[in-house]
Amino acid sequence: MDALTSDALVFFGATGDLAYKQIFPALQALVKRHGLKIPIVGVAKAGWNLDQLKARARESIGAHGGVDEAEFGKLSALLQYVDGDYSDAGTYTRLRQVLGKSQHPLHYLAIPPSMFATVAEGLDKSGSAKGARVVVEKPFGRDLESARELHRILHSVFPEDAIFRIDHFLGKEPVQNILYTRFANSFLEPLWNRTHVASVQVTMAENFGVQGRGGFYEEAGAIRDVVQNHLLQVLACLAMDAPTGEAKDAIRDEKARVLGAVRQLGPGDIVRGQFKGYKQEKGVACDSTVETYAAVRLFIDTWRWAGVPFYIRAGKCMPVTSTEVIVRFNRPPRETFPEDAPGRPNRLRLRLSPEVLIALGMRVKLPGEHMDGEDVEMIAMHQTVDEMSPYERLLGDAMHGDASLFAREDAIEAQWRIVDNILGNVTPVHEYDQNTWGPAEAASMFGDPGGWHDPAASATQPGKNSGGQHA
Repeated sequence: MDALTSDALVFFGATGDLAYKQIFPALQALVKRHGLKIPIVGVAKAGWNLDQLKARARESIGAHGGVDEAEFGKLSALLQYVDGDYSDAGTYTRLRQVLGKSQHPLHYLAIPPSMFATVAEGLDKSGSAKGARVVVEKPFGRDLESARELHRILHSVFPEDAIFRIDHFLGKEPVQNILYTRFANSFLEPLWNRTHVASVQVTMAENFGVQGRGGFYEEAGAIRDVVQNHLLQVLACLAMDAPTGEAKDAIRDEKARVLGAVRQLGPGDIVRGQFKGYKQEKGVACDSTVETYAAVRLFIDTWRWAGVPFYIRAGKCMPVTSTEVIVRFNRPPRETFPEDAPGRPNRLRLRLSPEVLIALGMRVKLPGEHMDGEDVEMIAMHQTVDEMSPYERLLGDAMHGDASLFAREDAIEAQWRIVDNILGNVTPVHEYDQNTWGPAEAASMFGDPGGWHDPAASATQPGKNSGGQHA
């Protein structure tokens, strides 16, 4: 398919939670910031009419950023609604009638993956799939085998270049900033390899639990929920080679290449944990062994990264909510100054949330006659006032056929291959206290004394293991 702009947006699951929390606010922003004028058709089986859908949209936007009356009026005029069962051919006949002369609709499937085949078939038989694009939400399967089956279902109706697999993490400004910082600055690249980098850490900490979604979490767990998708994509941004040429898929090519080189994880590469009190959550089995914490150690079998450990951890009920990357560099080949307490190795700290921050950690001399030093960080912080939400950015990109921030089939299969052997109950799950950094067993995966870096509550304040002053 060429890069034609979509001439209609259809979103299945229009009355659902995702539409309420993300899609309606993104649509108002697209109208306001980008002048969106195409028909927007909600589809659901709720017994609703168009007025009820508009009321739901207003309530949603009011709860997530606020209603701009002028822009909401424009959005409201674009909205249409089709009520019907996804298994009923009549639903797709009515949808085709509502689409009218539209030839290149974008279909957003904000529905469970179990319904993808039914909806894809209905769109195909009604003629609504011809010339169309489709957006699907994660999870893209539950393991490697189911991911391949899901791709087969979608490919039976849509070509690969018409399929947009949305992982909202890829639309976040801080994640894109990793790539920009790496490839827009010449001083990093000579150091960005096994000769100079000792280890890389990625931590995604949340200071809350499952928030009433115990049933969902019982099906997912930390590995499926964030490690296999979000955090392996962050790893790809950190470890990929620079994209070459002007090809539209150059970035995704390099991501897929480096993910394909990541060694498959085994039981000795993971520590799983579960916060105390999880089994008392609604929808959670009393004998549940689902992990709310996972820490993994990965290796990438390329010349650039051979032998360098990449550590990833994600957990709920941690002391803070933060996502942070730490790149630790090797120590100098010998200690020039005979200090009683040599400082930390140099490091680059990339804070992805809640603030966007880049900090370079180094050793500087303390004032005085002795050659003693202290560890400091030079910090650059980016504060955004009117930043695009991930869904605003990604929906806009999908309408214009720009797939660079969407997950591709080969990358998704590579990510499932990496974690396939550690899914389920292959290792013990260790209980940990709430408001801690997870089970103590996770410290054993380090071969160096540095251990985990624990993000601080505030990006500009030193946290545990990161003491010192800031320049």
